[in-house]
Amino acid sequence: MGSEADKSASQVTFEGCNPIFRVSSVAASVDYYVRVLGFKLEWNHFGFFACVSRGRFHLFLSEGDQGNPGAWVWVGVSDAEALFQEYRAAGAKIRHPPTNYSWAYEMQVEDPDGNILRMGSEPKPGQPEGDWLDMYGNLWTRDETGKPVKVPRK
Repeated sequence: MGSEADKSASQVTFEGCNPIFRVSSVAASVDYYVRVLGFKLEWNHFGFFACVSRGRFHLFLSEGDQGNPGAWVWVGVSDAEALFQEYRAAGAKIRHPPTNYSWAYEMQVEDPDGNILRMGSEPKPGQPEGDWLDMYGNLWTRDETGKPVKVPRK
């Protein structure tokens, strides 16, 4: 038998999760997410807190509040390659192009405030894993034993 806390927690359902990005300008961020990244404006609360969405993914944008710029969020998408082509044509800031990993075929897209959207679809079977770009801009690869090693900057 579980504890009372276990019983009450099991009766609570979670409705969803909305990441919050701290931004310097809600107006500029809404413009970027809608015009460049293909999101839809759901609502804008007095010009300092807004919600944008694409499909079932919703993102809150908070002007100068709630968190620190440079946040990261992972977003599952149906086709990272098609999204990459769309974003490249729209002039999005692609921080790291789609790359195959064991967990996903994933890319990194940056917003005007340095927040990163890691967007990925199913990994590509039969293709090797690619190099990884960390939060500091360092590129990592694997040596012959499979150990991660940082690639020297040129």
